[in-house]
Amino acid sequence: MEPTTQASQATDPGRAWAVVPVAGGGARLRPHTHTRPKPLLHVAGQPILGHILDRLAAAGVQRVALIVGHLGEQIVEYVESRRDFVQVERIEQRERLGLGHAVSLAQPVVGDDPLLIVYGDTIFRADLAPILAGTADGALGVQRVTDPARFGVVVERDGRVTRLVEKPAAFVSDLAIVGVNLIRTSDHLFACLHRLVAENRRTRGEYQLTDALQMMVEEGARLTTFPVDGWFDCGTLEALLATNRALLRGCPPPGHVEDTVIVPPVHVDPTARVRHCVLGPDVSIGAGAQVERVIGSNLIIGAQAVVANVLLEETVVGYEAVVRGRPGRVNVGDLSEVTM
Repeated sequence: MEPTTQASQATDPGRAWAVVPVAGGGARLRPHTHTRPKPLLHVAGQPILGHILDRLAAAGVQRVALIVGHLGEQIVEYVESRRDFVQVERIEQRERLGLGHAVSLAQPVVGDDPLLIVYGDTIFRADLAPILAGTADGALGVQRVTDPARFGVVVERDGRVTRLVEKPAAFVSDLAIVGVNLIRTSDHLFACLHRLVAENRRTRGEYQLTDALQMMVEEGARLTTFPVDGWFDCGTLEALLATNRALLRGCPPPGHVEDTVIVPPVHVDPTARVRHCVLGPDVSIGAGAQVERVIGSNLIIGAQAVVANVLLEETVVGYEAVVRGRPGRVNVGDLSEVTM
C-alpha cells in the first residue's frame, strides 16, 4: 500500500502544527504533581514546557495542539499567556492509551498539515530550521543510548529508516527516538494510527507511535533521522535536578542579589528576593521567591516559594511552598562533637 501523500518540498513553519502530548499524571514526581502538572514544574529558570516552546517559537512554529489530561487547564493557560503562538488548541485525552492514541486525537485539528510531535516532559536541544527545510516524508530526532531497551529505537540504512521497534527485548539498535519528530505526510500517519486502534494492536498494553511509524515505513514512507545533541529527561526528582544542572551550565551570575555568596552556576529570577545566602553550584530560584539565610546547592526553588534559615541540597521546593528553619545556638567545649 502506498502512502496517501508524498512530501516533495520544505515545510513552511507557519503551516506546521506542534502536537504536544502533556496528559500524563507525573506519578514519579509526586507530591509536586498533585496540584501542578509535570510540564509546568520549574527547571533552570522556567517551566519544563517553557524550554520546549522556546525551541518551537525560534523555528517559526506558530500553532500548537496540546493533548491534555491531568490539570490540563493550567497548561493551556500557561501556553496562551506566552503569546508566542497565533493558535493554541486544547485536545482532551480522557483515557491514557499510549502516545500513539494521544497523537491520533489531533487529526481533527491538524488535518493534513505537517506536524511536529514533541514530548511535553522532555527538553531537547536541536536546530529545527534545517529539519523543516528537508523534503522527506518525516524526520525523527534520535540519540545513541546505552540502554536501548527503555526506548523506541530505529534502524537506518543509507540515511533512511528501515525499521522501528518499541522497547526491544533483544538488541536491535542503540539509536533511540528522543522526543521530537517531524511528519510531513500527516494523513498517512493518522491513517496508520487509526488502524492500530481499530485493530486493537497494542504493544505493552498501549497504542504506540513507534508502531504507526513502522507501518508507514512498510507502506513506502521515506523517513530519515536527525541528531538531537541535548536531550534531558524530567521524569523523576533525580532527573529533574540533573536537567537543572545541565541547563544551568554557562548561566551568567545574577547581578541583583543582596549580601549573598554565589558559587556558579546559579539562576535567580529578577523578581525573586534573595538575601544573606550562600548559593551554588546548580541552584535555580523562580519568580517572586523569597530566600533568606539559606545555604543551598543542587537546588530548585519554585516561583513564589518562601525559604529561610535552612541548609538544603538535592532538593526541589515547589510553587508557593514554605520551608523555614530556626537558627540554633550551641556552647561546645573541648573534644566535643555536634552533628546537626
